[in-house]
Amino acid sequence: MNVREKMEGFERLTLLPQATFSSESLGRKEEEEKDSFRTCFMVDRDRIIHCKSFRRLKHKTQVYIKTFGDHYRTRLTHTLEVSQIARTIGIGIGINESLIEAISLGHDLGHAAFAHNGEEVINEFLDEGFRHNEQSVRVVEKLEREGRGLNLTEEVIDGILHHSGLSNNSNNKAKTLEGRVVKVSDKIAYLNHDIDDSIRAGLLRVDDLPKEVIKVLGKTHSERIETLVTDVVKNTTVALEKGIFDIEFSKEVWEAMTELRRFMFKNVYLGDILRVERNKAKFVLENILNYYYNHENELPDIYKKVAKEEGLKRAVADYVAGMSDDYCLNMFNNLFVPKLVIY
Repeated sequence: MNVREKMEGFERLTLLPQATFSSESLGRKEEEEKDSFRTCFMVDRDRIIHCKSFRRLKHKTQVYIKTFGDHYRTRLTHTLEVSQIARTIGIGIGINESLIEAISLGHDLGHAAFAHNGEEVINEFLDEGFRHNEQSVRVVEKLEREGRGLNLTEEVIDGILHHSGLSNNSNNKAKTLEGRVVKVSDKIAYLNHDIDDSIRAGLLRVDDLPKEVIKVLGKTHSERIETLVTDVVKNTTVALEKGIFDIEFSKEVWEAMTELRRFMFKNVYLGDILRVERNKAKFVLENILNYYYNHENELPDIYKKVAKEEGLKRAVADYVAGMSDDYCLNMFNNLFVPKLVIY
């Protein structure tokens, strides 16, 4: 018996029956020989961590565009916070931590530069629209490794696809409990760290937060996360014991989190404070998209191939969506800002 088989056996002894067992994975699109040391979900985790799209997350904005402070979140630190919260919840419930980790680390690979502003611009550019969760799946299935993709397991891809949004309808739920844990952990992470960053930036005060929400969830960053994590572990455990296959919050805590999300969208994400900077970012991306749409010959080879197979707009969107904030700004400067050539 090799190490992987021992770990698979340990899963069967320690995880809940409703968990996703590595040995029962639905597999990959292209069959591979199993690793002798790592479970299939551990292999997926490692492929994501070592891919180029993951490294680019360090220079993609979470909320605040081109911040120079060392302590503001980026898309990469957000991803790590989601992973930490999701793994804690998963361990508390008794489900597969490795699957949770793989989904968490891959969930935002398809996010464009300049936070959700980039997503809005590309959504308008593409005839079929653009959603970062679907783009994350394109990254791992089609764009990484020069078009070969990462060949991840079906469970990880499903979790990445269904991580976005707050809707609880059946069409927007992962098939696995692990994927559903990542979805709620994404919300827990970004709501709380975006409050933290907004207070650091002087755009919010603790006293600005809805008083009823603070009363339920807590006044500090750590108090709110502890409340949310504890509540979801407790209520999900009870639900699973009753035969309910889902991730559950108490009514009071769920309503408080939903209200906090509404507050952040109104006052921070879509508020007037950042409107000028959001418009600048959109201007940059719009011009880069249009430039490559009119200069197809300048696309990298992998995207020329996408253009032949799926159309030029799709290829341009894939290329620009993969750019970091810094790369976009440098690209814009190179393409559109005059250089001093006469002294």
